[in-house]
Amino acid sequence: MPESFTTVPVLDLAAGTVELTRAICDIESVSGNEALLADAIELALVPFSHLDVIRDGNTVVARTALGRDTRVIIAGHIDTVPLNDNLPTRFETIDGRDYLWGRGTVDMKGGVAVQLALAAELTAPLVDVTWMWYDNEEVSSDINGLRLLAERRPDLFTGDFAILGEPTRGDIEGGCNGTLRVEVSTTGRRAHSARSWVGENAIHKAAPILEILAAYEPRSTEVDGLVYREGLNAVRITGGVAGNVIPDACTVEVNYRFAPDRTAAQAADDIRHVFAGFDVLLTDAADGARPGLDAPIAQEFLSAVGGRALPKYGWTDVARFSALGIPAVNYGPGDPLKAHADDERVALDEITGCESALRTWLTGASD
Repeated sequence: MPESFTTVPVLDLAAGTVELTRAICDIESVSGNEALLADAIELALVPFSHLDVIRDGNTVVARTALGRDTRVIIAGHIDTVPLNDNLPTRFETIDGRDYLWGRGTVDMKGGVAVQLALAAELTAPLVDVTWMWYDNEEVSSDINGLRLLAERRPDLFTGDFAILGEPTRGDIEGGCNGTLRVEVSTTGRRAHSARSWVGENAIHKAAPILEILAAYEPRSTEVDGLVYREGLNAVRITGGVAGNVIPDACTVEVNYRFAPDRTAAQAADDIRHVFAGFDVLLTDAADGARPGLDAPIAQEFLSAVGGRALPKYGWTDVARFSALGIPAVNYGPGDPLKAHADDERVALDEITGCESALRTWLTGASD
């Protein structure tokens, strides 16, 4: 049970998924501060006798043990990016459509609310389900709660199919692009800026790097029936010493989003070729995941919930399941374009729609 001197908020898992979304969003859980929400989730789930509840750090797992032939893992992260005056949540109506506004509503507490409600409600689903709610997804991979759980409790990652509740507008987004970051650097020689000809300006030497990026044409490629669009972009530039000093170093940080038909190692080789002649340092890399929609259980899921099958352009934790040989898809309420936005908001009908569709698939009975 939670051990805290702070009063743990009470979550009513039967209150309806819209109200539940609002309740968990209003428990601030910026990455690194998920303990209180994890406490509330654990406290809410423990009374349900059909669930075996496991706590690992600030990750909470709830499992059924019905002896079904198939086991599905359904997961969602409970952390958010930092706030920007967008809590507490509020309801608003735009062009006749009702929304819940606030940090986490899209990424991805709407999906978490759907999962929590169904975990409590469904005492006898058609498949055994392992529900996972984990911390630190929005930050460095080395502290990602799902990653750490897989290392410490690999037994919990036995499954035939996985669903990650990332925002997809209620569509099904298969697999995900891979991602890597490199630092492309130049060097020069310091001098007084009044006598610049004595030095070599490392920032000026970075101009060809930006020209390469501006001229780069990212490819779109089909992988198992879905077309993934790639991207190569500068995301940060550092350099400079003082306002009167010619800089002797400059670094351009570049992010490459690559289709899942290549590995991170292959993508890194491609980037080194793109920036041939420059000092290129690989700082982070993660493989993508193929769509996984060719698995029979994935086809059953697609048929049951409806919606379109689309590619996932961003990297998500479906890649971790894919690496374990578990076909995985992204499925949840919320427009991905509103994830991390200051006006983050989720349509209420997407929350209830995903709840209804997921219930139908897990029970075989429509609402």
